[in-house]
Amino acid sequence: MRTSNSKRLMKRAREVIPGGVNSPVRAFGYVGGQARFIRSASGARLEDEDGNRYVDWVASWGAILVGHAHPIVLEAVRAAAARGTSFGAPTEAEIALAERVVGLVPGVEMLRLVSSGTEATMSAIRLARGATGRDRIVKFDGCYHGHPDHMLAAAGSGVATLGIPGTDGVPRAAVADTIVLPFNDLARVESLFAERGAEIAGVIVEPVAANMGMVLPADDFLRGLRALCDRHGSVLIFDEVITGFRVALGGAQARFGVTPDLSTFGKVIGGGLPVGAYGGRRSLLQRMAPEGPVYQAGTLSGNPLATAAGLAVLELASRPGIYEQLEATATRVARGLEGLAREAGVPFTASALGGLFGFFFHPGPVENYADAQKADATRFRAFFHAMLDQGIYLAPSPFEAGFVTTAHGDSEIDQTLEAARRAFRKIG
Repeated sequence: MRTSNSKRLMKRAREVIPGGVNSPVRAFGYVGGQARFIRSASGARLEDEDGNRYVDWVASWGAILVGHAHPIVLEAVRAAAARGTSFGAPTEAEIALAERVVGLVPGVEMLRLVSSGTEATMSAIRLARGATGRDRIVKFDGCYHGHPDHMLAAAGSGVATLGIPGTDGVPRAAVADTIVLPFNDLARVESLFAERGAEIAGVIVEPVAANMGMVLPADDFLRGLRALCDRHGSVLIFDEVITGFRVALGGAQARFGVTPDLSTFGKVIGGGLPVGAYGGRRSLLQRMAPEGPVYQAGTLSGNPLATAAGLAVLELASRPGIYEQLEATATRVARGLEGLAREAGVPFTASALGGLFGFFFHPGPVENYADAQKADATRFRAFFHAMLDQGIYLAPSPFEAGFVTTAHGDSEIDQTLEAARRAFRKIG
């Protein structure tokens, strides 16, 4: 597989961009080797600058739900662009997208659009603090909520991939009110609330942890968090930047039947364009400026191109059978990988939910970040490159999920599992 153009571009990029990339995981630092520079994408496939083609299981880290360059999404963006790319003033499309999300997600009565998932979680936490008059926020080890200073304590995703213990540049004071507990350990949360419940403004959680690999919530975990927040007057925040409109049309909260006070979104509702949102109970959102005293703003919030793409994607996602299709594909991949690993004698566990799947080179179960860190890093790196060499594009980190689109069909699944058969034999 040729990589000369990607090598040339990386050398050029390093002269003007830190590490040659604009988001750290893209640099292949965990897996080594040459990062691929992508030229184009269509459906479930990518093409790099050397002309190599790949089955894409990254899907812009979950942002692509209906396949790359979907004609309906492209037409919506073209029509919006023809009317202007940004106004810094209200548009009807912003209302339409907010109405769509409010109509689909159980816990959302009002919504504020922003430009990224990081902005969404930062704003939701500010709102929780403003509404309660408290400072302390509880998060979970290995969950990633973007890169606000106060959320880079024991974060997953790129922080975990690069082995950074938090990050330089974040003052101790910024994380002094962030309390980190193990994911899925409800007893630890109960103990904390018993001691300090009156200090806790809110609890933020990925309802399905997808930034330490993919880790499903224990049966009682989300309901237990809901009960504790109710009992102590704290705000429960579901970070659905990844799970929103990916594990179900109403997000993880619809899938698990647990309604948070606030939710954050991104990825899918922009259809591949930069967007984020936070929403929840009307009484909370009415505290946001200009109605209330909690301030947040953004020049490009509600960008007309992003809202057009988001509306098109959500319309497509609302068609009958979409989520059954996504889950069938994800399950077939996960179960197929497990079976092939078993044949090769490789310790391995995999899971799937909606349009997400994940795997670990670990016999399982994997219930939290400590378990995820015990997975075999050497085998993951070897497997990643064996798959990449056969045209299968996986996330270059074991601390990320895999993402399915409606464009993935039998040919992509079969090609992936056949490549995996050879990869497992090679590394077994």
